[in-house]
Amino acid sequence: MTELLAVVAITLFAVISPGPDFAMVSRNSLLLSRRTGVLTALGIAVGVCVHVTYTLLGVGLLIQQSLWLFNLIKLAGAAYLIFLGIKMLRAKPAADEESICQPALSSLGALRTGFLTNVLNPKTTIFIVSLFMQVVQPQTPLAVQIGYGAFIALAHALWFGAVALFFSTPDCRVLFFMPWQPLFGRIGAHFEVR
Repeated sequence: MTELLAVVAITLFAVISPGPDFAMVSRNSLLLSRRTGVLTALGIAVGVCVHVTYTLLGVGLLIQQSLWLFNLIKLAGAAYLIFLGIKMLRAKPAADEESICQPALSSLGALRTGFLTNVLNPKTTIFIVSLFMQVVQPQTPLAVQIGYGAFIALAHALWFGAVALFFSTPDCRVLFFMPWQPLFGRIGAHFEVR
């Protein structure tokens, strides 16, 4: 029971902490549509499933035992986030009319955006590997560990789905989108697949 409470508490704190997932869902919800934001949230949950799967298959243990491999994964994720940041900063701000009338992403494009944002996020890699290596006991049955992974993915889907619903409301668009319109126009444009 202590293990379950620890997994739930740590997961909830990790999910609500701001990061690339939050930025992408809020951007897609504000700039594009509620549907796109929710699909981005579902893509994030699928990305979490990838992290849980390789952790349960033992790659997490390999990463923990091999410091150079763990550091290589962290550096690759950090380099990718730096690349995204530079690309965002170098993007030209869209004109007011262009940013308000952004074409919608396809369903696949929105899912892909969320998936790539999460699966390439080193914060999620570190969180899930650490959670399963430090909190979940080795003698915990595999079915329970899979249940923990399902809970983590569900928590991501529900939280970011709620973020998408909140940021896609008309009042929220006026409060958050209009003042920050040039920034939201820059975030994540390279992921878009129509």
